[in-house]
Amino acid sequence: MVDKLNRFKELLAEVFDLNAAAALLGWDEQTYMPKGGAEERGEALATLSRLAHIRFTSDEVGALIDDLKPMVAQLDPDSDDARLVRVVERQYRKLVKVPERWVSEFARATSVAHHAWIEARGRKDFKHFQPYLEKNVELRREYAGFFAPYQHVYDPLLDDHEPGLTTAEVQAIFDQLRPQQVALIREIAARPPVDDSFLRKPYPEQPQWDFGVEVITRFGFDWNRGRQDKSAHPFTTSFGLGDVRITTRFEEHLGTAALLSTMHEGGHALYDQGYAPSLRRTPLASGASYAVHESQSRLWENLVGRSHEFWEHFYPRFQAIFSTYLGNVSLEQFYRAINKVEPSLIRVNADEATYNLHIMLRMELEIALMEGSLSVADLPEAWNERMRDYLGLTPPDVALGVLQDVHWSGGSIGYFPTYALGNLISVQLWEKAQADIPDLRDQIRQGRFDGLLGWLRENVHRHGAKFEPQELVERATGSKIDPQPYLRYLRNKFGQIYGLLA
Repeated sequence: MVDKLNRFKELLAEVFDLNAAAALLGWDEQTYMPKGGAEERGEALATLSRLAHIRFTSDEVGALIDDLKPMVAQLDPDSDDARLVRVVERQYRKLVKVPERWVSEFARATSVAHHAWIEARGRKDFKHFQPYLEKNVELRREYAGFFAPYQHVYDPLLDDHEPGLTTAEVQAIFDQLRPQQVALIREIAARPPVDDSFLRKPYPEQPQWDFGVEVITRFGFDWNRGRQDKSAHPFTTSFGLGDVRITTRFEEHLGTAALLSTMHEGGHALYDQGYAPSLRRTPLASGASYAVHESQSRLWENLVGRSHEFWEHFYPRFQAIFSTYLGNVSLEQFYRAINKVEPSLIRVNADEATYNLHIMLRMELEIALMEGSLSVADLPEAWNERMRDYLGLTPPDVALGVLQDVHWSGGSIGYFPTYALGNLISVQLWEKAQADIPDLRDQIRQGRFDGLLGWLRENVHRHGAKFEPQELVERATGSKIDPQPYLRYLRNKFGQIYGLLA
């Protein structure tokens, strides 16, 4: 039986290597690849994706899963080997339903669509991207069909990102969030606006880059096992525990955009660098889910990076570096500015109070696309209508509207809800970390993050994908995903900033 377990791990390691090679090509595609390489890169990605799919869904893997079950039944159910067989069986039973022809076609289509999206966004021309998005939507509908019958056509796509969660469960969570967040935003809108004009200046790029590098180094990012580059849309990717890469982007007139982006992606990277070494080159060497992954980026970006304690330590240095714009700006003015609540067009720049509304809008549109009640041709106007309804804004063009996100070019339908769920999880983890580390805020005031990172390593990172998201969150915090801590956090934080507290 030991020989079979070793053979099982050997096959999984080969699949991991193929996926890592594809991820490396994907990273290069978004950072350094010349534009002319799009078609051939799509073919290469299609080949690697097909080979990984064939290897993972082989009869040999299926037979080994069945053969190993008696041994697994005798193990500690939380052991690496027991969880590996359990997780792989779930993935295998799902992927074996997906034809290799579809895997190749999807990889090819999304690679080409990515470059069409970049061009369309630059030209502010949705029609240029429309046929590529129509193809991606068609492929995602076909994918969902492989898993019929289902409660909802969106369920198989959501399950890819959040194992075990259903569309109905997420909608129920969002139904709790939406009215309270809308009420808070209306209360804030009635208060005097916060001045952030000093942030909307042409901050020089290199000092922004250097400061972001300094901050995530202090967080614990290991540069011997990672690097940072620039891309059109910031992202994190990993080729193994020893090679985790992030990207950031600069905005011409938003002085904190690159820093917040670097902290956000740095949070993802800390998770990827924190898996237990015993999980190396297995499917367990990944996040428990996209929402859990997002909880790490949002925790470091918002709960740490937008906190008063963080800036008590870092603001004097940041102020000195950018004294041209911040020389006469106090810490309190700066803190209020980086936490300003104001409906905005761009999701990645949205404040904590309005961010989830951007996500709900996208999920509703995705569901409509998958159901067939909304055509891709009508998507720009549907987007604009919901922006008006949710945030009171109308995008002046598609670049600031329906084309702002990279996700649909990559066929990532079912992904967006994980962002809002990640917000909820981040606060649940934050509350528990504070309970376990009573002086956590004082540590942050001193620019020390080892206590927080150590807590996350122990309670989240080291487990990788051993546990489904709801189980991991409950193990770490004592509760499954719950919107109430997040709502409390918003009410307390912005109540203080805007004078809403009684």
